[in-house]
Amino acid sequence: NNNMKLSVPLFLGLAAQATAFTTFSSQSTIIPSSPTSLNAAELTPEPEGGEELTKVTSSMEGSRMKNMGAGDDEGVYKFWLSATADGAQIKKVRTTTEKEASRKANFPGFRKGQVPPYAQPQITGFAVQEAIIKTCEQSLEAYGLESLSGSAGEVTVNEDVKDICKGYKVGTDVSFTATYMGKFDANIHTESATEEAEDDSVVDVEVVAE
Repeated sequence: NNNMKLSVPLFLGLAAQATAFTTFSSQSTIIPSSPTSLNAAELTPEPEGGEELTKVTSSMEGSRMKNMGAGDDEGVYKFWLSATADGAQIKKVRTTTEKEASRKANFPGFRKGQVPPYAQPQITGFAVQEAIIKTCEQSLEAYGLESLSGSAGEVTVNEDVKDICKGYKVGTDVSFTATYMGKFDANIHTESATEEAEDDSVVDVEVVAE
């Protein structure tokens, strides 16, 4: 498993953690502003069609994954994921990030090591983003998939992370949906391959030693 660098906006000069996904993008969604809307961003509607996948592990309870069809390259498919990033993990990443930021912080008008209030939402946003990526990584194992290398392995979160973070209470779970291109792990999804191999081996070729 080579972990590759994640390309995300860097908050306070903090490097993103290395993950199996190389890049990350978050799409802006147009959500009507309403006083009744809670801190969570409205989830983007589920795409129609696709084939529902069954998990191969007991992790990621409540998540869903659909195969939305083949990509341009052989064996590559587009996957749609609906999942929840664990609030405890977000809190943990945020605490670590804030400590790191304090260590490096040198903001004009603030004493060395003090993180100003206006930087706090950025730290929260970074933690939420990291937790979402980690959840996408866990989905690979949960559904027996492999990520692609390079820009082909980009994860697109269908909700706007900024919207998710508005009024976000640290420690609460974050629901999101994402899409990414990937492959089925051949070591796990072997049934159809085995059946095909059996069909091919109907003709026995006898080798006679001379």
